[in-house]
Amino acid sequence: MAICIKQALEIITSSIEKVSFEIIPIENAKNRIMAEDIFAAYNLPTYNNSAMDGYGVRLADSGKYAQVIDVIFAGSDKEPVLKDGEAIKIMTGARVPYSVEAVVAQEDVDILDNDSIHLPQIIKKHQHMRFIGEDIEAGEKLLCDGEEINYATITLLASQGITHIKVYREPKISVFTSGEELKLHYEKIEKYQIYNSNTPTLLARAKELGADVTFVGMAKDTVESLKDMITNSLHADCIITSGGISVGEADFTKEAFDAFDMEILFNGIMIKPGKPTLFGRIGKTYILNLPGNPLAAALIFEIFGTIALQKLGGNKNIYHNYIETKLGETLYNKQGRTTIIPGFFDGSSFFPSAKRLPGMVGVLHNCNSMMILGKNIEYINRNEIIKILPINWKFFNDVKKDFLN
Repeated sequence: MAICIKQALEIITSSIEKVSFEIIPIENAKNRIMAEDIFAAYNLPTYNNSAMDGYGVRLADSGKYAQVIDVIFAGSDKEPVLKDGEAIKIMTGARVPYSVEAVVAQEDVDILDNDSIHLPQIIKKHQHMRFIGEDIEAGEKLLCDGEEINYATITLLASQGITHIKVYREPKISVFTSGEELKLHYEKIEKYQIYNSNTPTLLARAKELGADVTFVGMAKDTVESLKDMITNSLHADCIITSGGISVGEADFTKEAFDAFDMEILFNGIMIKPGKPTLFGRIGKTYILNLPGNPLAAALIFEIFGTIALQKLGGNKNIYHNYIETKLGETLYNKQGRTTIIPGFFDGSSFFPSAKRLPGMVGVLHNCNSMMILGKNIEYINRNEIIKILPINWKFFNDVKKDFLN
C-alpha cells in the first residue's frame, strides 16, 4: 500500500544505520564526514601577539617621546620588561611582553631617530593586540561527529597540530538497471530501443554526494538475470535500481528481490511523479528501487535517495532544507496526490518548468530546484511565497523542517 511522503521520509531516516569509520590524513579529508568530536589541545593564539608592525608602549607615554630599547620579531621568545618612557619595536605576529599595554602602528609614530619616537596623543589600552585564547581556547569543542569537512575545517585541524582524523567511510553504492528495451549510451540502438539515461544520472549524483559507487550492469528481463545482479551487489551498503516494480508482465525486479527475503519497508508513495518507489533491505544492504521513467527517477532520488545517502554516510544534516521565495508565475495543479514541480530559481523567484512529464529526459538540465505541492493544492498565484528545494547543490539541515507548500 502506498504511503505519504512524510511517512516515507520517516522510514528512511529511522531505518538506516550509518557506515563504519576509518582514519585518514587531514589533507585527504575534504567533503568527508567527521566520526568523532574534536577538542582544542592548544589556545589560539598560543601567546599574546601584535596584530601589526609597530611599537609596544605604555599608556602613560601617550603624546610623549619614548626610547626604543629592543626589537621583537615573530618567533622570538624575548620577554623584556618595559618601563614608562620606553618602547619596543614589534612585528606582526611577534610575542607581546606582559609589560606592554598597547601597540601603536608604525605609521602613527613620528620616528626621530633609531632610538627615539614620538607617540600619538590618543592610545587605547590593548589596541592592535591579539590575546592568548582569543580565537580558540584549549578544551573548546571544535568539531562534532557528523560534521562535513571543508577546506576551513582542515585549516582548523592543522592549527591544532592534528594530522589524522576519524571519518565515516564513503558509503558503497551499487547501481544496476533492467529493461531489454534499454541500451547503454556507448552501444548501438535499434529503432525500438532507447538509451539508458537513469544509470549515468544515478552514478553521477551519488558520487557528488560522497558515495563510492559501482555500476554492476544491465540486467535482462528475467528473474535469474536480476538475481545475479543482486547477488553481485550485496557487498554494498545500498543498492539503487530503477524500473521493474510496476504491474507490467515483464517487471521482474521485485520478484528477484523477494527471492533474497527482502524486508520491504515501503512499496509505493502517494506522489507524482514517482509512485512506484520501493525501499527495503536484505541483511545490512538497503534497497532503493526508483521508477523507470527518467524524470520521475531523478526527482524521487533528490527527495529520498539524497537523504538516504546523508544518513548512511554519517552526516548529521539529514533533513531537507528549503529556500523561501516568490512564485514567478501562477501554477495550476491536479489535486489528489503530492506533486513534485521542477523549475528554475533565479535568486528571487521560482519558475516552474513548462515540461515535466515523468518520462522526459531534457527537463532537469535547465532546472536547479523543485517545489513540492501538498495533495490539496489546486493552484498557487504568482508572487505568493513558496518553499523550494535545491536539486544540484547540497542544502541540508540538522533541524527537521516541513517543506510542503
